Order: sequence, then structure tokens, then C-alpha cells
Amino acid sequence: MQLQRLYPRPGQTTPEQLISGLELGSRATGPRPYLVLNMVTSIDGRAALEGATRGLGGEADRLVFHHLRTQADALLVGAGTVRVERYGRATKSQELRAKREEEGLEPEPVTVIVSGRLNLPADLPILQEAEARVIVATAAQHELEGVAAQVQYLRTGDDLPLLLARLREEHGVRSVLCEGGPTLNSHLLAAGVVDELFHCTSPQIVGGGSEPAMVEGRSLLEPAKAELVWLYEAEGDLFARWRIR
Repeated sequence: MQLQRLYPRPGQTTPEQLISGLELGSRATGPRPYLVLNMVTSIDGRAALEGATRGLGGEADRLVFHHLRTQADALLVGAGTVRVERYGRATKSQELRAKREEEGLEPEPVTVIVSGRLNLPADLPILQEAEARVIVATAAQHELEGVAAQVQYLRTGDDLPLLLARLREEHGVRSVLCEGGPTLNSHLLAAGVVDELFHCTSPQIVGGGSEPAMVEGRSLLEPAKAELVWLYEAEGDLFARWRIR
């Protein structure tokens, strides 16, 4: 699978080469981890097709998706996305786990689920994975029953800056990859804690209806300004890396 570089200058690479050596943790200079979003949308900005993301991205997007998971200490995701996408083990192969170790990271990222009311079914694959490390950020005081994963709780409610600060201080997390969903994206952007966006534009127009946009919820007080770092193309999919200012 080849990616054609369109910006800043013509070139060619593979998803494996493109998403390697990002050293995201080295950019964490403050009290919180460095945080990047990874999202796929249609041309008209819809972040789901028939309720899920599976119908949007192609093979190149799948590869970029999994290789981005080799670049961060922690994977951050909202409860709704975990339920809809049926999240399982974050690192899907021994090859990817080995790549994480080569990058100086643990073989598996810790998965951080934001669930205000702790509305998570115990039969989710990620919660039944004995080797999975899971942190649940919640306002609820109870715990999940019938899970096999190693689950810890941070009672931070909806205070995302506090959550990130505690991940850095108490768990040594220096870099976070967030995979949405759109409501969590909105809260992160409103809190000013998003540093980068990796965005795949799928060559499809979904239209209106109930499909969400990439960012849902209240309007931001000010638009988040972004600077384009690079742009690639593969089989019609466009891959952009944006630095949020």
C-alpha cells in the first residue's frame, strides 16, 4: 500500500513508514500528556455511515489507524464509541506490539474510557480481555462487575483537564491518542487540550440524517485554528495531519 504525498512536496511512502517515530511523548512539556485526535469522515464531514465508522475508511485508513495506536502511551475513547464499535484489544498483532516496543512504549497502550454514568456492558471485548489495561474516567461511584480486564477508575467526572493531568502524574502517560467520538472531541477542543488532528477524508458523500459530524455538541467559543503539516492520498482517501494552534 503506497501513499502519495501531495504536501509539502511530492513523494511516496507507506502507512507503516509514515506513522513511525512520531515521538509524541517528547512533545509533552506541560502538566498533561500530548494529545492527538484520529478521525475519519466523509467529504461532507460525517463521522459515521449507518451508525458506525467501518463503511468510511479504506485499507490505507485501516493501516494508518492501527499504526497510530503504536505511537501513544494511552488510547482515549468515549463510552458511546466503545459500545457502537465494540472495542477490543488495542494492539491487534504481535508485529504491532513489537513496533510499540521499538518506539520505547509498552506493548499495549492503556485504554482510557470516558463514561460519566459508567454505562458500559461487561461483555464488551475490551473488558473481557484479561491482558487489557483499562482506566475508566467516570462520575459514578460503583464499579463494573463480571469483567476480566485490569480495570482502574478515575472519579474525575467530566473534568477532562483533570483527567489528563492525573493520567500524566499518576500513570506516567505522556502521549494520548483519542479516537472520539464526536461529543468527546467537542469537549476536548473546548478545553483547549487537543494538540494535533490526524484526519482521513473518505471519497463519499453521506448526506444529512442522523449521522454525526466529526465534532458534535456546543459551539466552540472560538474556532480552533489548525496548521497543515502534511497531506497524502491513497485510493481516493486523503490523509491530513493538522497541528492545532
